[in-house]
Amino acid sequence: MKRLFNTNLNQEALHFMLLILRVGIASFMMVHGYQKLGMLTAGGEIQFGDPIGVGIATSLYLAVFAEFFCSIFLLLGFATRLATIPLIITMVIAVFIVHAADGFDKKEMGLHYLLAYVFLFVSGPGKYSIDQMISKSLYSRKR
Repeated sequence: MKRLFNTNLNQEALHFMLLILRVGIASFMMVHGYQKLGMLTAGGEIQFGDPIGVGIATSLYLAVFAEFFCSIFLLLGFATRLATIPLIITMVIAVFIVHAADGFDKKEMGLHYLLAYVFLFVSGPGKYSIDQMISKSLYSRKR
């Protein structure tokens, strides 16, 4: 019963769960990004919103960059904190601009993604990431 209410952190479990969160949330978002990438590569007229007034094509390019390519970086744990910035911005736009007039049911998924991205921005990728390998390599060179 004591273990149930223990507030000490298990570092290995924490790093493993950061890996699971990164891979899971990146995989889920890549599905959305892949659909948008398909819009770009299909040719023809682009049917996409322009929520921040930069143009339809530019809005789609930015969404594809964030949702697909930044998700790949996130999945790998490469430049994780940098990769989460466009994802956070995309979710803020989706929740607070695109779905501003909608009910909570339309905003909920975007808020879940936003929460996960903010968490990963603050926590970093964890031990099982390319960032960790780069950090370890840079630290060992300084010695």
